[in-house]
Amino acid sequence: MNSVPTKATLAVDAMGGDFGIDVTVPASVQFLRNDKTDQHKIILVGNQEEITEKLKDLKADDLITQGLIEITHASEVVEMDESPALALKRKKDSSMRVAINLVKEGVAQASVSAGNTGALMATARFVLKTIRGIDRPAIISSMPCRDTSKTIHMLDLGANVDSTPDMLLQFAVMGSVLTRFVDKKENPRVALLNVGAEEIKGSEKVKKASSLLEASPLINYTGYIEADEIYDSKVDVIVTDGFEGNVALKASEGTAKMIVDVMQEEFKRNALTKFAGLLSLPILKAMKRRLDPRTHNGATLLGLNGVVVKSHGGTDELGFLHAIHEAFAQADLDLIGHLSEQFENISTIES
Repeated sequence: MNSVPTKATLAVDAMGGDFGIDVTVPASVQFLRNDKTDQHKIILVGNQEEITEKLKDLKADDLITQGLIEITHASEVVEMDESPALALKRKKDSSMRVAINLVKEGVAQASVSAGNTGALMATARFVLKTIRGIDRPAIISSMPCRDTSKTIHMLDLGANVDSTPDMLLQFAVMGSVLTRFVDKKENPRVALLNVGAEEIKGSEKVKKASSLLEASPLINYTGYIEADEIYDSKVDVIVTDGFEGNVALKASEGTAKMIVDVMQEEFKRNALTKFAGLLSLPILKAMKRRLDPRTHNGATLLGLNGVVVKSHGGTDELGFLHAIHEAFAQADLDLIGHLSEQFENISTIES
């Protein structure tokens, strides 16, 4: 007898981010309108009156009657510049906290927020705790590749600014598990970000981490990788300390923006003929598509007892939509179950 698939539910912090419900609600509606599986549901968490009005404006009331959208009221909002510690202590009815609580209670299988990163990490760690065997969660995200048919995941991108060698090994295992199930890569290649490819280069921490990764039977470790090779698709997972990872990410985003801006200026300046103007348009559009950070939006707080995806606070509807897709993909594939099983195996081996 065939079992009926369980509808995966996502709790969306509807009030979080720079634009709140003007981005989160339309993106949620768009996802459900385009979803052909009928196996997904979204709970919009925040000010019930405002969310209801927004759904009316979008002519999306039918999604409520169909049971595809539900609204859970939350009376508070975590501000983007708010102290994570104060947000955790004082705003227990924030849209962010309530959305994560829904994951803890099993009402939702994942949550997405574009809100304050520090507050989201602090709240998620407090409410969900880490998977047994994992010291701290890490932020992981996909990165653009020169070959658009391939994917790369990189972690940690800022959750831990001073990671130990043991933590870097845990990050490698977590990244490998995610890539194996989400990207369908059976034996993901894992590399450690360093200032050079030679064994003698790097800090003592990086060298010690490399030794641990080399000795681990749980990952396919290929050695060091330099920052200029991040987008070459030579590996599938790049492991780094949160400080270096965040710097690499922000530098990449800034460089991509500069390239597009400079190209746009040069095309305008040099499009002296009709032919040059027509030629510049498709080239510029293709470049924007490949470097568009919205198509890689949605970083996972990996290592928690629940899927929590962080959207960029300033993204638009398209970017938030990508974050929703990422969260549902991980929930549908039971990523937390696979991570728990892997680290349970590690504990068994060590004992």
